[in-house]
Amino acid sequence: MSVAIIDYEAGNLTSVQRALTKLGADSIITADPEAIARADRVIFPGVGAAASCMGNLQRSGMDQALRAAVASGRPVLGICVGMQLLLGHSAEDGGVDCVGLLPGQVRRFEPADSSLKVPHMGWNPVRFAAGEPLAVGIEAGSAFYFVHSYYCQPERSADVMAWSDHGHEFCAGVRCDNLAAVQFHPEKSGPVGLKFLANFLEA
Repeated sequence: MSVAIIDYEAGNLTSVQRALTKLGADSIITADPEAIARADRVIFPGVGAAASCMGNLQRSGMDQALRAAVASGRPVLGICVGMQLLLGHSAEDGGVDCVGLLPGQVRRFEPADSSLKVPHMGWNPVRFAAGEPLAVGIEAGSAFYFVHSYYCQPERSADVMAWSDHGHEFCAGVRCDNLAAVQFHPEKSGPVGLKFLANFLEA
């Protein structure tokens, strides 16, 4: 099995690759659309601001490669900014139009409780939808690692497959057919994160 990690000059790509190596997966970090088209699985990770990430994605043509991967029916996984950019629009950087594979908006945390910091950073319990295949073998309420100031608000409740809390409940994961994405960083979440990635590889 081959895994392509989409390279659009965003952060955290090598951390994802190291996690996949621990799982015995053959992966490449690539900005070549043909390499992405040949891969059995595609991961769309990222750390950074929405405007610069979308600009890099469009300049490299990786937005079209991502759309093609999803349209092909192969499993695709977004992580962190890679989840946010899948939606239609982000409020970050004054407002940014995103890839639009899932209808919805990305909004900034504005907690009423001043003790809740933004960015939301650290370990938080995640609740998965019943029967979610990416959560097989993961104990209910397991904590994953988050680093984000913005959260996704999908239009369709059926697309939400995981939830967490930071001042209010927010969407921590989405799924629509072969496309899945999470706000947390499985590659930084220890054994439970590796189990999540292993489930994606086996999906």
